[in-house]
Parts: sequence; structure tokens; C-alpha cells
Amino acid sequence: MKSFVSLLLALAVGAGATADAVAASSLHHSHAAKAKSAKVAKKSGKNAKTAKAAAPVRPTIDYDGEPVNFGEWQAVRDFEDDMVARNGFERAQIDDVVKQARFIDSAVQLVKPAPPGKPKNWRAYSDRFIEPIRINAGVRFWNENADTLARAQATYGVPAEILVGILGVETIYGRDTGRFRVVDVLATLAFAYPESPNRLDRMAFFRSELEKTLLLARKENIDPFSLLGSFAGAVGMPQFMPGNILKYGVDFDGDGIVDLRGSAADAIGSVANFLVHHGWDRDNTGPAVFPADVAPSLAWQPLLGGLDARYQPTELDGAGVATHTALPDGRLYGLVDLQNGADPTEYWVANANFFAITKYNRSYFYAMSVVELGRAVRLARGI
Repeated sequence: MKSFVSLLLALAVGAGATADAVAASSLHHSHAAKAKSAKVAKKSGKNAKTAKAAAPVRPTIDYDGEPVNFGEWQAVRDFEDDMVARNGFERAQIDDVVKQARFIDSAVQLVKPAPPGKPKNWRAYSDRFIEPIRINAGVRFWNENADTLARAQATYGVPAEILVGILGVETIYGRDTGRFRVVDVLATLAFAYPESPNRLDRMAFFRSELEKTLLLARKENIDPFSLLGSFAGAVGMPQFMPGNILKYGVDFDGDGIVDLRGSAADAIGSVANFLVHHGWDRDNTGPAVFPADVAPSLAWQPLLGGLDARYQPTELDGAGVATHTALPDGRLYGLVDLQNGADPTEYWVANANFFAITKYNRSYFYAMSVVELGRAVRLARGI
């Protein structure tokens, strides 16, 4: 049987795969390696045609994975049928992937919801991210990529500190991008998601992401088992799921590929592009959140919840929400609560840009950590 890589190459050539398609990893296939090698040769005055590409290397698995025969599962066979019928894969290609995929029990355990009853604690959560290691790494990252961050801010309207905040919270600027083979964890979660109220929806999501991974691999002629990521299948410095790589990945360094693990420029541009497509308002150049106090009447409680800015300043004021500074008129806002365990809850009024960050991760804690880390890095740089 032909190797999966060879089959992908034949199919990609037959389908007229383009050179500007997106990629998911810095573990470059031949196209990526040639592009990078050519750039180095050009800078050194050598003929780019003489640059040699490094052979792609499949990473060694450094976690426990159980070999299982996914092919015996009816849901997996249905998935294979869909990949052949809807996406034009050869049966041998999909069979080869299924035979090599491993069951990852640790991924199953990690996606289980936290035990009930444990109170949320914003300060404990934020202390994990607003700390010296990330701040110092953020200063270095900003200094090394200042021009690119400025270009992204000018192009997309997303401030550099927000981009720095997201990349710092996600992976400490590429330091920890994940060690799981993406195909393994996606196959596991697509067909063996743990019991939960939303199990069917989550399985459908991961099945779609497995499909997107194979489409991405075919488009870029990479071995799908070379892709490493998180326990949920997120890839690279910004931790994009494969579907988001296809939708929002940007070749911001202009080398012809999207490399979200090896190219800081591509990571920066892709995050900015994602935020714009999820509601970032470039004309709103002020703060994303405003500290607030709430009245004892509790008339404001119905305004809590949701991931959208829906209320006029007059509505917030009428419900007993008072901000420490006047809110700009002509915009909508939402009320955000940050619980602190046994200590008093913090309340903030947030605009559309804050809620755009929550589309990256559906959590008030996450979005506020991004805002605060970015601010801390900016202040540490003396800006």
C-alpha cells in the first residue's frame, strides 16, 4: 500500500492544489522547507534554485496512546464513507489514517468538565497568566516583532497589546504549543467523547475538525500525523483548530504558506484576522472594559451573561450599573462578572471588542486575562 504522504501528493497534484494554501505547523513539508530555504539562499546571495529542502520528519510520540482498531467502529466507517463521497479521498488513504490513529485516554479525561461545587476565582485564575515569566517573555516577543505588530495593528485595527496578550496566554509565545498528535486526539474525541449533556454536539465538532485536518493535510501535502497540538487538537503559537486555520490563517510574512508554529508574523496576522471576523471594531480605540459598581437593588442581574454587547449606557445606568468613567456614547456594552471565590465579585462593563476576544475562548476570565497581560507587557516596555 502506498504511504499516506505519497497518496496525498498524487491527489493534491491531480486536484490542482495551489501554492498559497494554508498550513498548520512549523514541521514543514517539502513546499514549506523549499520556501524557507530559498529565502535564506536569496539573502546570502546564492541561487535560490540550489537551496535544498529538508525531508519532513514525523515527530516521535511522547505520550501514552492505545492502538485500537477504529475501523471496526460503525461511526468511523460512516466518517470514512463521507470523506470518500464528499471530499474525494481514496478509501486507501482514509483506511491508512484510521489504522495508524491511537486512542488517547488523557484527552478524554482532560475534556471532562470540572467537578461541581468548586467556586470560580478570578484572581487565582489570572495569577497563572499575569506573572513575571509571561510578562518578560511578552516584552521580548514585542521587541522582536515590533514592526510586525505595528503592521498588524494598522492592517486590522487590533492593538498590539491584545495580540501579545492572546499569544502569551495561549502558549507563552510559542513555548508550549502541545505535544499530542492532532489526528490522535481528534479521532479519540470525535468517536469516544465522554458522557456529558452536550456529548453529541462535541463529537460532531471534533469529527468536523478531523475532517478539516485531513483536508488541510491534502491541500498542503503534509503528513497529517506530523501535526502536533493540544489535547483538543489546537495547533501552533495561537492554538488554532484546523478549521480555523483554513478560515482565518494569514500568510503575514509573505513566504507563500501559513505557518502558525514557526512564523511569529503569521501567528500575529492570523489572530488579528480572527478577531476582526468575530466582531472587533477598529474604530473603537478606547479601553475594552471599564470597572463598575452595581446597586444593592439587584436590578442589574438580568443583564449578566452572554457573549455580546447588547445594552445602551442608559440601560446600564437605569439598572444600577455605574462605571468609574463615562462610557462613550453610540456603542453597546455588556455587564461582566468576575467571581472571586469567597471574596467580593468584580464587575466590569465591556464593549464589543472584549466580546470579540471571548469568541477565541468563551470565557470572561480568559478575555480579561488577555487584556491584563497585554497591558502588563505594554507597561513593562515603558509604553
